[in-house]
Amino acid sequence: MPLTVRVGTRASALALTQTGHVADALTALGAGEHELVRVRTDGDRLTGSLATLGGTGVFVTALRDALLDGRCDVAVHSFKDLPTAASPGLVVAAVPLRQDPRDALCARDGRTLATLPEGASVGTGSPRRAAQLRAARPDLKVVDIRGNVDTRLRRIEDDLDAVVLASAGLARLGRLDAVTEALPFDVMTPAPAQGALAVEVRTADAADGSPLARALATLDHRPTHLAVLAERALLSRLEAGCAAPVGAHARLGDDDVLTLEAVVLRPDGSASLRRTGSTALAGTEDHARSALAAAALGTRLADELLADGAADLAGLGA
Repeated sequence: MPLTVRVGTRASALALTQTGHVADALTALGAGEHELVRVRTDGDRLTGSLATLGGTGVFVTALRDALLDGRCDVAVHSFKDLPTAASPGLVVAAVPLRQDPRDALCARDGRTLATLPEGASVGTGSPRRAAQLRAARPDLKVVDIRGNVDTRLRRIEDDLDAVVLASAGLARLGRLDAVTEALPFDVMTPAPAQGALAVEVRTADAADGSPLARALATLDHRPTHLAVLAERALLSRLEAGCAAPVGAHARLGDDDVLTLEAVVLRPDGSASLRRTGSTALAGTEDHARSALAAAALGTRLADELLADGAADLAGLGA
């Protein structure tokens, strides 16, 4: 590995902030000095809704290409942006401690979801959030929006009553002051892997015993990594991308039992399916077995949802 670790990132304020945190952590853990390599992705360049842009992958393909062709040594992604299929030659070598995975309502006059006026306009670029907003408050006018965090927050001052954003992104940017309600999981189940970061490297570099490989192994947070494995296995089995109305949240208890909650919704919010499952893991000494068990939990819960009609309900796999 080079003396300076080149860390690839998108150029948005949020991406630069979270990548900077990871790069600083790797340096502190002995990986060596670092430099940030800014990479422009399709998700940064194109306009339109996430669904029309192609959904999963629009924010990561260019970063992965930069890893594979040697322009950078590490890429930092918002984990929920990653396609569930493996990328040949690359591996997620570390998943740092997860930020708050909840969605946050940012509204005028300190209002909560329950106290928004009838017919209020709420902005979101996520079909998952839109469906759950409509399920909780069918009277709301849900408006599709794009843009960075500051652009979305400004819409509250201009033409919207509220927007829904990820608490994790607001926390990383120091903008939790804008939050008027952290939405509970039973009202707004987060996207699979929301609040988690994926630190991706070339497969050989993760296992070569280098200072970077050792730093990545130390940076990895086991409870977060296993929870995210379960959530993404569910998403993969449902054949649903990040634009699908699917929510999932897993938690690892002190007894090493992993619990996964999931919801699949009709896009208009008029119907939903919720399921919960759990599994005992293999303990800290056998990460491989625990990872397999976590993924199996996600797959099993997805199979239950599919058996109950989830694909027709949400238009999955279409």
